[in-house]
Amino acid sequence: MTGRRSVETPIDDTFPKYLADKGKGDSGEDGAYRTDAYREIHRFKDWCLGNKTDSANASPPESWSGIVDGDTVRFADLDTTVFSDYARYLSSEGNTAGTVLTYYAHVASWCGWAHAQGYIPRHYARESDAEDPLPENDGRRPGDQQAWEPIHRDLITQFVDRRVSEAFDALGAIEVSHTDRGDPESETWQAKQKARFEAYQRCREQSLVYVVAYTGLRGSEFLSAPKEDREGRNGIRWRDVSFADSSVTVFRKSREWKEASLPEPVIGPLKRYAEVLDVPESWPVFTTLHRPSLAHHVTIKLGDAGLDEDAIERVRAGAPDLIVAAEHELDAPKPLTTDGARSIMERLWTHEKLAERRDELDLSLDGDYLELHGGRRGVGEVLVRQFGYAAAARYLDNSEEQVREAYQHIEAAERADMATEAFSQTDNRVNER
Repeated sequence: MTGRRSVETPIDDTFPKYLADKGKGDSGEDGAYRTDAYREIHRFKDWCLGNKTDSANASPPESWSGIVDGDTVRFADLDTTVFSDYARYLSSEGNTAGTVLTYYAHVASWCGWAHAQGYIPRHYARESDAEDPLPENDGRRPGDQQAWEPIHRDLITQFVDRRVSEAFDALGAIEVSHTDRGDPESETWQAKQKARFEAYQRCREQSLVYVVAYTGLRGSEFLSAPKEDREGRNGIRWRDVSFADSSVTVFRKSREWKEASLPEPVIGPLKRYAEVLDVPESWPVFTTLHRPSLAHHVTIKLGDAGLDEDAIERVRAGAPDLIVAAEHELDAPKPLTTDGARSIMERLWTHEKLAERRDELDLSLDGDYLELHGGRRGVGEVLVRQFGYAAAARYLDNSEEQVREAYQHIEAAERADMATEAFSQTDNRVNER
C-alpha cells in the first residue's frame, strides 16, 4: 500500500508542494528561486531516468541508463550513492565550480525537505559520501554570500555623490536665452536637455546605490523582476514613496504590500532625483534608459497623441527620449529590471576612477562587484550587531530564525568572546591559588 509519505511515493509527486513551500505561497506562480529550483529538480529526475536534459550544459552520457528500469523514480530508489553519482555527473559536464554547487544545492534542498517531510529516512544529499565528488567552494562556508562592509558603502556612495555633483555643475554652466528656451531646434537648448538627462542618469545611479546600501530591500521588491511572474513585481512607483513618513510601499516576498523604511541617508538622493525631472506619480522610480526601448515607446505614444511623423521627429530631435516622455506626460516607460540594476552596479564598481581608489586602498571583495543582495546582507550585519536578531528580522521582513541562520557567524563570534572571558576568569582564579 502506498502512503502519503511512503518511500514508494514517486519523487515528482512532491515537486509542486516543495516548490510552493520554498516559494512562500500555494498559488503556483513561479518566482526567481522557484524557477531555478524547478529546473534543477526536474533535471535530477531526468538524469535518474537516464534521459538527456535540455537545460544548461549538463546531459547524461550516451551509456547512461538511469537508476531505474521504468519511467518512475520513487524515494525507495534513492540513496547516498545516487546523489554521489549525480554530483559527479554535474562536475563532469564542463560547468564551473560555482555552477555545480548551485545546481546541486537546489537538489540537496529538495532532498532535505523530503527527509523532514518523512519521505526518506536520511538527508542523503548532504552526507559526506554524496558530497565528495563536488568541487571545492573556494573556502566559502555553505550559505556564505557577499555582504557590503562600511568601507564598501562609503566608497561607492562617495563615488556616485561626486558624479551627481559634477553633472549638476555641467547643467548649471549652460545658459539658455529666453528666445531659445523650449525651442527644439536651438543647439543651446538641446545641450541643456542633454545635460539635464545626464543629471537624471547620475541621480538614478545615486538613488539606486543608496536604496541598496541602506534600506535592506530585496532587488525584486523595488525593481522590475521578470523572473518573478506575479502581481506587484514591476518596480516601485513614485506614488509609493512617502517622504513625509520616510517610507515606501513594496510588494514583499511574503506576497503582501507593506511599508518599508527609507533611512535618512536615502531621502536626500531620492528627493534630488525626483526634482531633476518632473514625471507623473505613475512612473517607476527607476526607469529603463535602454535607448531602443525608449525610442519605440516615445514614437508610439506621440503618434497616439496625434502627432505626425515629421512632428515626432522634430520633437525627438530636441531632447533625449526620456525627457520628451516626461514633458509630454506620456505613459510610463518600462521600469529598470534587477538585471539592469546589476549591470549598473558592475559598471560603477569597475569604473576607472573608482578602480584607482580601490587599488589605493587595496580593497578586497567577495565577488566581482557590489551585488544587490550584498547590500541587503550588509544592512543585516549592521542591524544585528547594533540591535539584535529580532529587530533586524523586523526591518528585513524575515523571520528571526532566518536571520539567525544567515548571520550565525556574528553569534559564533559573540560566543567565542564569552568563552574567552570565562576561561580567562577561571584561569586567573587558578593562578591566584
